[in-house]
Amino acid sequence: MKIFPAIDIKDKKCVRLVKGDFENKTEYEMSPLEQAGKYKDHGFKNLHIVDLDGALTGETVNLEIIKEIVNQFNFKVEIGGGVRNFESIKKYADVGVEKVILGSAAIKDKNFLKEACLKFPNKIALGLDAKDGFLSVSGWKENSNKLTIDFLKEVNDYGVSRLIYTDINRDGTKQSPNFDETSKVANISKCPVVISGGVSSIDDIKKAKDLKNIEGIIVGKAIYDGDIDLKDLVKEDA
Repeated sequence: MKIFPAIDIKDKKCVRLVKGDFENKTEYEMSPLEQAGKYKDHGFKNLHIVDLDGALTGETVNLEIIKEIVNQFNFKVEIGGGVRNFESIKKYADVGVEKVILGSAAIKDKNFLKEACLKFPNKIALGLDAKDGFLSVSGWKENSNKLTIDFLKEVNDYGVSRLIYTDINRDGTKQSPNFDETSKVANISKCPVVISGGVSSIDDIKKAKDLKNIEGIIVGKAIYDGDIDLKDLVKEDA
């Protein structure tokens, strides 16, 4: 089980949103680089980064910060947030990130996802963000009217190397992930799944380890708010 501590970047600061709401955000004192250093000091190997500026603009706004994190700490980074074209994928691949997460652009245009998997083998992660079983897009402001499971079945053979499943209703709430829905997704997915949204305790991590086809879990707000001690969390990282 890989543990992915999370860094969400907005205006060059670490922030956390509740249920993806930009109006409901908490800013933290540490810079993204300082936060990454803290994770490295504790011995974590993987990192989940979301460029919230990118999610709003469709540009690689914080590319330099991400490049610095990769170069300085040698993390295996997965990065998402507004990646909408091959040029952005290449920029991230060139600075050394392990996986580039495609979300809205992939859901709106399956061909883009298919081509990206061909052009960048083993680099593409698919981010599926769901609310009540339906996929949401555009920074979670739009409901796509597509059932998560139906969409996954359509793209399952494209060559995605990782699937990140987020239950929006749980994100930033620390109410535990939606294990039932995640299990349904993981049972169908032809690539390994990373759980996202709502992690509140080490018990959530232990529960995730019992599920099939789960590669890892993302932990964000529970770290920032001190609910999970990094020393305890890194023991679960393998």
